[in-house]
Parts: sequence; C-alpha cells; structure tokens
Amino acid sequence: MKTVLLFGVPLVFAAFAGLLLAGLAEREESGDALPSALVGQAAPEMNLTPLGDLPALDRAALERPGPKLVNFWASWCVPCRAEHPLLEGLSEEAPLYGIAYKDKQADSLAFLAELGNPFDAASTDDTGRTGIEWGLYGVPETFVLDGDGTIVLRHAGPLTPEIVEREILPALEAAGG
Repeated sequence: MKTVLLFGVPLVFAAFAGLLLAGLAEREESGDALPSALVGQAAPEMNLTPLGDLPALDRAALERPGPKLVNFWASWCVPCRAEHPLLEGLSEEAPLYGIAYKDKQADSLAFLAELGNPFDAASTDDTGRTGIEWGLYGVPETFVLDGDGTIVLRHAGPLTPEIVEREILPALEAAGG
C-alpha cells in the first residue's frame, strides 16, 4: 500500500499536470487562448484619472479617424517593462494611448520617466472599473481600434516582436492604417 501511495499519487499528479499543460499549449497555438467578446464592438466607456500633467485619454481620442492602440500597463508589471521598447516602436505606426491599471500616480510617472513615454495620451484606472469594462484579464493588454473606436483586436499578455508582426501590424492595417 505504501508503494502505491509513494509512486501512484505523484504519477497521477504528473499525468494531470501534463494534460493541463498540453491543453494550455494547444489553446495558445490556436490563437484563441483569451478570446474577447468586445472585438467588433465600440470601445467601452472609460472612467479614468489624468496621469500627472500628461495629455489625458478621453472618448474623443478613441473616435478620431484612423487606427489606434490602447495599452493597459502598470509600473509593478514586469512584462510591461519588457514590452515597453516595442510600444515605443508601435507609437510610430499609430497613435498609442496608455492606461495605467491600478497603479500609483508617482510610480506610473517614474516608470515613464525611466523608460520613456511612448503614449500620445495617458490616464490611470485607479479603481480598475475601466479594466473590468474592457474585459481585462491582467496587464499588459493591448487593443487595436479602428477610426470609429471599434475594437479590431485584443492581445492579452506582453507583446513580443513576433506578436507585433503576426497580430498587431496586420490588425492596424485592417483598421485602416
């Protein structure tokens, strides 16, 4: 009986963990790991606070002609720091708007002072309400919007050069870029 417990329980656990990881990997490869019900719909309302003296993000910015990007980020988010250089490059492709998610103003401003500010406008989602309205799973998340403020693409997780080439740039082009 001890032999069954000694080897059986860990073996069952390892098999279960393997199945779980295989399922997650399959979902990631299929491109629908975290679907968004908002794709094809107007961007939700925003209840934001200005970020320092930076230009504030408002509804009018999302409805200006042409494609645009909205990036949810936070100073405490390590993947946000890693994707930041890619955001700087994307800011040359289309207007880029930042929403600091549940972050302290001073920390958000220090983050941008250290790494550079790629955002045309930036605000904070102090309460997390805007993140809920947008269906946020966490940070970072990036949305591509068209000229009417309709969400064309949502990418949950940090951007990589491959994701920018495979998903973001084609979505910007489809959105009228």
